[in-house]
Amino acid sequence: MLNRKTYFIREHVGFLKLSDTYDILDPETKEQLGVAKEKPGLLIHLLRFVINKNFLPTKVFVYEGANPEDEGKLLFSIQRGITFLRSQVNICDANGSVLGWFKSKAFSLGGAFRVFDYTGNELALVKGDWKGWNFRLLDKAQKEIGTVSKKWAGIGKDLFTSADNYMVALHETPTPATSLLLLAAGLAVDIVYKEA
Repeated sequence: MLNRKTYFIREHVGFLKLSDTYDILDPETKEQLGVAKEKPGLLIHLLRFVINKNFLPTKVFVYEGANPEDEGKLLFSIQRGITFLRSQVNICDANGSVLGWFKSKAFSLGGAFRVFDYTGNELALVKGDWKGWNFRLLDKAQKEIGTVSKKWAGIGKDLFTSADNYMVALHETPTPATSLLLLAAGLAVDIVYKEA
């Protein structure tokens, strides 16, 4: 799954849901590649009734497999602690070792965060436009290496639900480690940074 250039991320629609689930699909064949499930814990679920979820910690687990109900092989997790002004989000492997992290920029018109590998080497900047629906992945030389863009699901779904669909497209096939971090960045746009 991590040797791809494009991923389609589809959020599950649910009424009064306190955690999110996302399908990871092949955009051409619509084949299910994996699933991302938010599992913040019972206390965090309860706190979401009174505190905006953007300030609370969360954990998202990404599994490889074709059945979203059956959790397959754990590929990585996205973990964010308590957030105030700037957040740091860790990307961990199946054993909990940190593979990299995201650090949000303090001031950005459309939203932005930096992508680092486990050594602290900056791999990319994820930078949003003023509407906050489209993001560009830029390398250290500010060259575009990919995009994360919202795909409209129709007026009924977009007006009456908060479920979003995103396309993560990389311009070149990266190494599996870089692909993992860039897929995680694409997921983090909605799961960690955009959800209200």
